[in-house]
Amino acid sequence: MATIEGHNDIEEAPASTPEVEKPKDVQLEHDAELAPITPGIDLVIEKRVVRKLDRRLPVITGFMFLLSYLDRSNIGNAQIAGMKKDLGLNGGKYPWLLTIFYISYTLFEFQALMWKVLRPHQWAAFIMFAWGVIATCQSAAQSWSGMMVLRFLLGAAEAGFGPGVPYLLSFFYSRRELGLRCGIFLSAAPLAATFAGALAYGITSGHPRIANWRLLFLVEGLPSVAFVPFAYFLLPDSPGQAKFLTEEEREVAKARSLRRSGEEIASHKIDWKDIGQTLLDPKPWFTAFMYFSCNVSYSSLPVFLPTILEDMGFTAVNAQGLEAPPFFLSFLVTIFSTWVADRIQQRGLVIALLSTVGAVGYVIIAAAEPVGVRYFGVFLAASGVFPAIGNILSWVLNNQGSDTRRGMAMVMLNLIGQCGPFLGTNSFPSSDSPRYARGLWICAAFMFFNLFLCLGLRTLLVFENKKLDRMYGTKKERQAKQKSGFVTAEENYGEDFRYML
Repeated sequence: MATIEGHNDIEEAPASTPEVEKPKDVQLEHDAELAPITPGIDLVIEKRVVRKLDRRLPVITGFMFLLSYLDRSNIGNAQIAGMKKDLGLNGGKYPWLLTIFYISYTLFEFQALMWKVLRPHQWAAFIMFAWGVIATCQSAAQSWSGMMVLRFLLGAAEAGFGPGVPYLLSFFYSRRELGLRCGIFLSAAPLAATFAGALAYGITSGHPRIANWRLLFLVEGLPSVAFVPFAYFLLPDSPGQAKFLTEEEREVAKARSLRRSGEEIASHKIDWKDIGQTLLDPKPWFTAFMYFSCNVSYSSLPVFLPTILEDMGFTAVNAQGLEAPPFFLSFLVTIFSTWVADRIQQRGLVIALLSTVGAVGYVIIAAAEPVGVRYFGVFLAASGVFPAIGNILSWVLNNQGSDTRRGMAMVMLNLIGQCGPFLGTNSFPSSDSPRYARGLWICAAFMFFNLFLCLGLRTLLVFENKKLDRMYGTKKERQAKQKSGFVTAEENYGEDFRYML
């Protein structure tokens, strides 16, 4: 059976230009002409290709993110394991260790575009080696200033990985497939938080010759270095170049890329005109400020939750153990919510629901008195914040119509969004102990603000889709005129492009 009928004739497919003036606010330069029709793809082989990609990409990048998340957030456990006393972290010095990480993490967000410029497997291995070495060196810090330098370098290194991975995934998956894969990747964060407390307890409960907190940094930093060869040799650069696919499957992978972006093999070039157009588009600004709002809570919850639980009356050991259940629920909800959003093609409504759940959770923690009720609020907060971010990451990629624009939208998302931790990590001063009401109310307010932004963006997208329907006709009308096969570059701006609500 032929995998792709007439595949060699793809470039000769005809195109015609509609006599319709295009609005300036809908950037259609990449597909100003009606997109050519390409012969169909064998659906059986395509499903096999997607399954093989799923076994590699989300799994490898997710495990890398799990390690990076442990390396950035284990400082919360290190603080209650003796670091605060040994390094003299008094007078607001500890919050600065959190803030300096996000300063460099924000300054180096431009590295998200490196996934497009360099070969992904090379970039992934390089950046993982960098953060692994720096994270391990935290175990040797002798002063607050030395730890500040290491936290700054760690933020710069990790900025080259996490923010760009959803962009990398968009090279391999269609818009309708991307959400779940981004969810699987991001779910590594709450999964890491699930066992971070138990892992920290296991590492720090003994009586080693070195300080418990130093051993924690050492044991959790070295696995990142050890995984570098796996990232280098197992991570594919593009669907059509994946060595784990058969020749027949690679042909289908190339056709999927052609259908997605108009390129069989992803180019390593940046379209600077697209970067300017992205900056003028209001939609990525909406998602950037949504990410900012969620990050106020996202950044503060894992690093302050052990302290909050300890101040609820639990011992340090029990506080670390009680972190696990809320974060495990968040891990499950992240995967489930992104899968649902993909299925119903209603990502905005899913984000709105998750934002409400997270906001209510923070309100309960801030306002309630009984410890059990406050702990229930932690479940709601964790299962709202993390899943909301998982859906925001895929939503911004869903609604930009070229690879360069998707990459620039991710840079904007992170440049603005990663300013949220500056506020979040400084909203829980020790002077507010044991209630930490101010920080909790701030987190609740920003989750409600995220709900407002989400509904505003969805309203704008509905308006834009109606305008595109008037220009090119509804989906039913277009299908009536379309020949068999699929539209080339259907995820770039053109007659078949519609914004995902």
